[in-house]
Amino acid sequence: MKSLFASRSRPPGLIRLRYMPAIAASRMAGRESGIPACPRDLISIGLALVLTLTSFNTLAQAAFDTTSLDHELDTAVARYHLPGVAVGVVKDGEVIYRGTRGELEIGGGQRVDSGSLFKIASNSKAMTAALLGRLVDQGKLRWDDPVSKHLPDFQMQQDWVTREIQVRDLLIHNSGLPAGAGDLMLWPEPNHFTRADVLHGMRYLKPKWSFRSRYAYDNTLYIVAGEVAAAVGGAPYETLMRREVFEPLGLSRCRVGAWSLEATGNVAQPHRLRDGRYEVVNRDPANIPESTMAAAGGVRCSLDDMLKWASTWLQPDRVGVQADGKPWLSDAQREAIWMAQQPMPLSSRMRRWDDSHFYAYGYGWRLSDVDGTARMAHTGTLSGMYSSFTLLPEKHIGIVVLINGDADEARTVLMQALTRHFTAPDDNPGVEGYAKWLADERTQAVEQSPSRIPDTRDRRPAAPTELAGKLGRWRDPWFGDVTICPLQGEVRFAAAKSPRVRGQVMTTRHGWLVDWDGDAVSEAWLRFGPGNGLTMAKLDPDGDFSDDFEDLDFHRVGDCPAK
Repeated sequence: MKSLFASRSRPPGLIRLRYMPAIAASRMAGRESGIPACPRDLISIGLALVLTLTSFNTLAQAAFDTTSLDHELDTAVARYHLPGVAVGVVKDGEVIYRGTRGELEIGGGQRVDSGSLFKIASNSKAMTAALLGRLVDQGKLRWDDPVSKHLPDFQMQQDWVTREIQVRDLLIHNSGLPAGAGDLMLWPEPNHFTRADVLHGMRYLKPKWSFRSRYAYDNTLYIVAGEVAAAVGGAPYETLMRREVFEPLGLSRCRVGAWSLEATGNVAQPHRLRDGRYEVVNRDPANIPESTMAAAGGVRCSLDDMLKWASTWLQPDRVGVQADGKPWLSDAQREAIWMAQQPMPLSSRMRRWDDSHFYAYGYGWRLSDVDGTARMAHTGTLSGMYSSFTLLPEKHIGIVVLINGDADEARTVLMQALTRHFTAPDDNPGVEGYAKWLADERTQAVEQSPSRIPDTRDRRPAAPTELAGKLGRWRDPWFGDVTICPLQGEVRFAAAKSPRVRGQVMTTRHGWLVDWDGDAVSEAWLRFGPGNGLTMAKLDPDGDFSDDFEDLDFHRVGDCPAK
């Protein structure tokens, strides 16, 4: 099969077909007059060829019918009442579609445009992988280097894993840890965890499976990867990302680290659904601080930036070429990043919707096939912001979807409809069709597997006397201290390093639970064990894996502080 990384120059036959009529017409004119074509005729023909070739992409873009894409976007906005959305498509290195709808902040009056900044969340992972690829190209790093070579104090819980884990393993979700292990050090933000805390905390996270035995999504090891980059690159992760990725590729609106909201401007705010309506949540402060989780999901970019990022991968011989004529990333590193590193479960939906036959993770990318063509893609989800990024290298197509709202289903059906427009246009159910299929799936799932969330309508506030002997300070080796203490007749749970993880302790017939202040995390059980032990678990066993209460193992270390 032809390499996905071969030159994407225009097929010679296509150029030949466009200028052959001009030559034929000139020759015919000469025969009819009996006079050979003069040099002036040849100059005219040459000029016509130059104009034809230089205008090819403009003509191709103008000829592309965007009506159907507008229809899909408008259908998604109307069906899901999205606060704001930006969608774009590149083909052969040219932007053939931009569609923006809605507002930066619902009711604020500022419209989303192609320069509006969105949180791309886990689509940051591909940028982190590319940063490491740049450092490999520079001879500062090897993918198979032991992590401990560059971070000598780094440890996993099992010594043999500490010895064996390589840089490549940090990027492909094969650590043996359960999904989302340690994520409570990253989210919800803001919190007081540092990257040093994350690196130190890794040694306490308990594996669920054997190292390299299966896929389970993680974020914390991407923080480790960012620190590997910082160690070998001689600068903080944020500095390296700007120097090695944003600046050479001209991603002028992308932001990472600390920056000013007012100085940057045109920034979409995250929204959540409450009682069927969107409202702003986690509004940005005037000065955005550095984020511990930047390497896993902390980058923000505009639609224009993401379309340029797509073109960098689809047209490496044209986009991002450096001053010395070399590509921004070598073919060897592009091949490595897009190589299937870790098999992933292929869902029945992917088989039905996409006719997919394989699914795997590369370095920061999900790799699969759709309707007989290769697909490199990822999604991003981050408290009120959703993104989706898809490349179809064999078709030279890149598709970007950015939404400033909790909109999982909207993102899914919109990206499906847009992708199918280019892979199987004659068999595309569109946003409405995919939405109906999802509704049918939900109905079937409820019928076959009722909800596992227990009924807690009998809950009531716990009294301090009911928790006698259980009140006090509790400590987990990676999450740190929490208090379960009386306050004004209530019992309150509060995490020392994560200010948004606090709430009221309640009691039900099923046991103790925490009703959190706000909805930053899922409701959780408190399970007091014999002696001085305490564990936690989500009320909804199928809830967000980043609310990784199941990985906590507390021990009581003291009494409640004096009032």
